[in-house]
This record gives sequence, structure tokens and C-alpha cells, in this order.
Amino acid sequence: MNQQLIEFIRDIYRTNEFIPLHAPTFAGNERDYVLQTIESTFVSSVGKFVDQFEQQIQAYTGSTRAVATVNGTAALHAALYLAGVKHGDLVLTQALTFVATCNALYHLGAQPVFIDIERASLGLCPEAMSEWLTRNAEIDDSGQCRHKASGAVIKAAMPMHTFGHPAKLDELITVCEQWHLALIEDAAESLGSFYKGQHTGTFGQFGALSFNGNKVITTGGGGMLLCRSEAEGEHAKHVTTTAKRPHPYEFFHDEPGFNYRLPNINAALGCAQLEVLPAMLANKRQLATHYARFFCNSDYVFVEEPDYASSNYWLNALICPEKRSRDELLKATNDQGVMTRPVWTLMHRLPMFTEALRGDLTNSEWLEARLVNLPSSPTETFNA
Repeated sequence: MNQQLIEFIRDIYRTNEFIPLHAPTFAGNERDYVLQTIESTFVSSVGKFVDQFEQQIQAYTGSTRAVATVNGTAALHAALYLAGVKHGDLVLTQALTFVATCNALYHLGAQPVFIDIERASLGLCPEAMSEWLTRNAEIDDSGQCRHKASGAVIKAAMPMHTFGHPAKLDELITVCEQWHLALIEDAAESLGSFYKGQHTGTFGQFGALSFNGNKVITTGGGGMLLCRSEAEGEHAKHVTTTAKRPHPYEFFHDEPGFNYRLPNINAALGCAQLEVLPAMLANKRQLATHYARFFCNSDYVFVEEPDYASSNYWLNALICPEKRSRDELLKATNDQGVMTRPVWTLMHRLPMFTEALRGDLTNSEWLEARLVNLPSSPTETFNA
């Protein structure tokens, strides 16, 4: 199987050279727009492209307001801050996620509570979340959700749309409403993914997108904060641009803020990338279809979008029969210059989060031992 897979991937990408996991594609107006910013001298946080990029993401996602940030972690950090997460608060999230999800909590002094995922979407499991809250939480007289044992406020739930596959948002929203929790979506990987026709990141109070170099489209480094209301959007932009009050020449900052504004030169790259996003998504969907067909009569399970969703298939994921077959696949492919990767080490195994509260993580641990990401860059094969 491993050698057949390597040959299959090399045939798709039409090369005997190294094949990365997910490389950016620059095939449009990227050079032109970036040069425009250089010629204008507006390469930092002020310029036409950063405003345009916000407006275009807002329109594409259907968000009430979109606020550009320097990266996805900054968008998550700002979202948690704006949602009122404070030092000592607890936030329910998943152990199977990229570390940025938990880093954003750490830098606010908040603590993650790790809840299991469900296997179909790889996202936070609403049933597991409900069960943990029923056993461990209560609503106090003021209407706040608190951890029974410690008294700590449980402020929010933060699902991550893993590899671009939308989590079960309707059910998660129901649990959040029952327990008075803010919903913040880590949608970093899911630009172009839709849950029942609505874009991810627009269901919670806030959502966060990423435009890192390995995402579906890139600004080099960049993120976007999606806001549910215009007022929240105005405040988000204010806080992420150092909370400076507008004035022709005076510097007055009316609250603590972040220097998180996306530079115009990065946004120029993003505007050009957005122009080819529909073609990119179609290309990636076709690639996923080819992978699914390749594995359909094998003991390996290709992760397909949930039946309620349309996924961007950011990273194609494969579930191996067991850990040994996973390790053999990883070694064979990487030894022959085809980049594959295991899923992230579960967050509760990392030294800074070993003491975090957690529920039963059976699905997370099962997938950690079996899941492999396959090369997922858009390919010219499907453009011919």
C-alpha cells in the first residue's frame, strides 16, 4: 500500500522531486498588488489593501464585520479577550488541535478544559461537552457557569474546525446556550468551509481565520477576526489597533490594546489570493475525491466532509488501521520525499497543559495513534 500511495501522489503532482504537505500557490495578481504597496509606501497597517481585504472576507463569509490581524493566533487572542475571558477562567476546547488554540488561552491566564472530539468531523463533540458540564458544572445565582470543585468561571467553548471540516455547530450552540457559555470558533483552517450553507466562523460570538503560508490562501502571515455584530466589530478594530482614538496628531489610547493590525503589504497578497479562491477550492475538492477513490477498497479510511457540511479539504486526512501501519506509512513516504505528517500531539500531553482539566478523550487518543495528513497542495493536474 505505501509504495502504491507514493506512486499515486507522484503521478498526481507529476514530479519526482520533493512533494510538500501544503505549499502556497501564486498564479494571479500577487506580484502586481504587492508592488503597488511598495510604490505607494503604505506597507504597514494603513493602506487600501488591508481595508479591501477585510471587506472581501466579510462579503465572502457573510460575517457582520471582519477585522484583519497579523496572524490567526492574534485573532483568537483578541476574540477571547473581547468575549470577556479573564485570568483564571476555564474554556472548553479540544485536545486534538494545533497548539495556537491553547496558546491564546495561556496568554490570557485562562485554562483549557479538554473535551473529546467526535470521529466524523474531528471537531469538539457536543455530547461529550454536555456530559462533562452536567457532571462538573453548575449555574450560579448570577447566571454564570462555574466549575463545582474549584468555583472557577467556565466562560466559553472554543471548537476548532479540524483540517477544514466543520464541527457540529447546531448542537454546540445548544449546549452553550444551556450553560451560558460564549461560543468562539477557531476557524483558522476552514476558509471556504460551510456548515449547512453558512460559512464557519460566523456562528459564534467571534470566529478566527488564518492566512498562514500553509493555508488555502495566504497573506504570508495573517488572520481575520469575524464578529457577530457591528458594535463588536468596531470595538475589535479599535482594540487591535492599540485602542488609539482618532485624531489628526495627538496620541490618546482609551483602553489596553493590541498591536495586531495586518500590514497592508500582506493584505495585498491576500486580495490577489482571494481572486482565485473559488478555483483553489474546486481544485482541492477534486484532489480529495481522487484520494477517497484510491482508499475506497482498503483498510485505510479517508476522512470525508460530514454530510451536513461542505469542507475546503485544507489538509487531506487518512485514518490508518493501527498505530504500526501509521508509523510505517509516515516513514516510507517521508523517506522517499513525499511529505506526510501525523496529527498534532494531544494538548494534554504537552508540558504546559498536563495539569489541565479534561474529560474522557477516547476518540482523540484513538485518532492520535492513526491519523496521517497527506499532500494537499492544489495541483495543476486538475487545471488542464
